[in-house]
Amino acid sequence: MSERFDFTGDELVPAYRAAVDAIEAGDLVVLPTDTVYGIAADAFKADAVQRLLDAKGRGRDMPPPVLISVVESLDALATDVPDAGRKLCEAFWPGPLTVICHAQSSLMWDLGDTQGTVALRVPDHENTRELLSRTGPLAVSSANLSGQAAALDVYDAEAQLRDSIAVYLDGGEVTGGQPSTIVDLTSEVPHVVRIGALSMAQIREIVPEATTDLEPDPVEPPVEGDPVEEKAADVRPED
Repeated sequence: MSERFDFTGDELVPAYRAAVDAIEAGDLVVLPTDTVYGIAADAFKADAVQRLLDAKGRGRDMPPPVLISVVESLDALATDVPDAGRKLCEAFWPGPLTVICHAQSSLMWDLGDTQGTVALRVPDHENTRELLSRTGPLAVSSANLSGQAAALDVYDAEAQLRDSIAVYLDGGEVTGGQPSTIVDLTSEVPHVVRIGALSMAQIREIVPEATTDLEPDPVEPPVEGDPVEEKAADVRPED
């Protein structure tokens, strides 16, 4: 049977206690972030992570990212992080930036088919960061059934996920809506693999050399008499 707790007021002890107990038991918790609501599980309990994937109807080929409470936890979970990647984390954490890094090989966890990587984020949500400081790193994926829209309030999450979740934390409606921007830091040059709440312009303000396959290459304007310009002149615009 699921329980719901207020996660907005001054008296948050019951919510924290229930959520920590559920995580320690290997159960799932729905919590708010700065972007969308998420389903959380203990990142170091393989059964709990599998329960998260099952709740969403998702396979091991789509491993969940891991939320951490502070930037300083980056090196405890990841290795060989390039300097450019550290600049992004320092600039945008807490916030809607997820970074894919080489995982520390000594960590005993099973997040799915990760090929030795881990996706990390520090959410810009004070109460959720406090919970993370009490639980440790949490595997968190958007609170929705696979193929459905991510929940922006706890009631939408409940309607989709029902009793697969032990504890629902009601933080009100989240205003982010857009998912985080995902940057691959497994090579020296950061490569953006999903453009979300952070634009390429924002990423390149910090790391000008960042690359992506998600935006068209700039096209030089044709000069007068250029065959491209002449051909375009013969094309009738669509109605």
